[in-house]
Amino acid sequence: MVTAAQPPTTSTFSPLTTWDGWQQFVDTPPAPALDVGDQEWTQEQREDYHARFVVLKTPAMDTISTAVRGLLLLNRGQQGGARRGLIISGPATTGKTTAMQQLGRTVELADRRRHPNQDGRLPVLFITVPPSSTPKMLISEFARFLGLPALERMNQIQITNAVCGLLCELGTQLVLVDDVHLMDTRSRAGAETSDQLKYLGERIPATFVYSGIDVESSPLLTGVRGSQLAGRFKIVRNQPLRYGSPDDKQLWHDLMHSMDNALRLRHHRPGTLLTHAAYLHARTGGRMGSLSHLIREAALVSLLDGTEKITKKLLEQIELDTAAEQRARAPHRRRTRPQRQP
Repeated sequence: MVTAAQPPTTSTFSPLTTWDGWQQFVDTPPAPALDVGDQEWTQEQREDYHARFVVLKTPAMDTISTAVRGLLLLNRGQQGGARRGLIISGPATTGKTTAMQQLGRTVELADRRRHPNQDGRLPVLFITVPPSSTPKMLISEFARFLGLPALERMNQIQITNAVCGLLCELGTQLVLVDDVHLMDTRSRAGAETSDQLKYLGERIPATFVYSGIDVESSPLLTGVRGSQLAGRFKIVRNQPLRYGSPDDKQLWHDLMHSMDNALRLRHHRPGTLLTHAAYLHARTGGRMGSLSHLIREAALVSLLDGTEKITKKLLEQIELDTAAEQRARAPHRRRTRPQRQP
């Protein structure tokens, strides 16, 4: 019998795609936001706090959470066949992976409350699709999360059987698969990997949630395989937040207010982020990943240089990801009158 290696109790970093890393993520509470003048809060602790900072809930995150709760109940009574799943789709840096991970953390903590003192459970599993994935590479990611030994001596069928059997024993309810857009079903390897995921969804009595960049326009949902997937999965779009209507602006302002209140900088003027709300939206394109990067790095720079405040000048000095910078600096085309011919 193949058994999973229990997560070690070390403090070293492990990726979330391993049992140990996932448990560290679930077990680590948000950093405490002490009073900015608390003398027991060291500089290093304040740096760590701003490096991690806060995860803000967006409407998409609420939609995803509600949809998955319904699917977990729906699939609970499904003994076999096509269980229903969810696809989180959207442009890059809109917070899809964050939403998926926070969803998994919530489900796991709820399971622990329902089943106290049962350390042998694994309610949630999180993996990412490897680049140029094959079916064996994909199932090996499941096995690596579980800590299954001697994978190099096992073939694809053996690994699959071991993984499915173990996840059934561990009571896994939710399987999170990130970066599904990397599966190109136009290639033989990509098509077979997609088939492997479908097979796992039938063997493992869990709800599957996929996440990827613009999945609905990717090859994953095309052809016969794509039609099967589309018939089993609903899609939630995780779009950039807009800044057009009064409701859009109010939502963005609420997020700025929450981020501003979470800052712990000694000379920060309350309300600064709200004052620059329009600039922050234009700079990040309403993408939560870019926004989080901008505010966290600005806070850390201000801590390191001793100013301990965020200003627009400082924000302008922070270099974001290339895509965000290109969007923010895209020149506006001006309409010019045609010159009269002499």
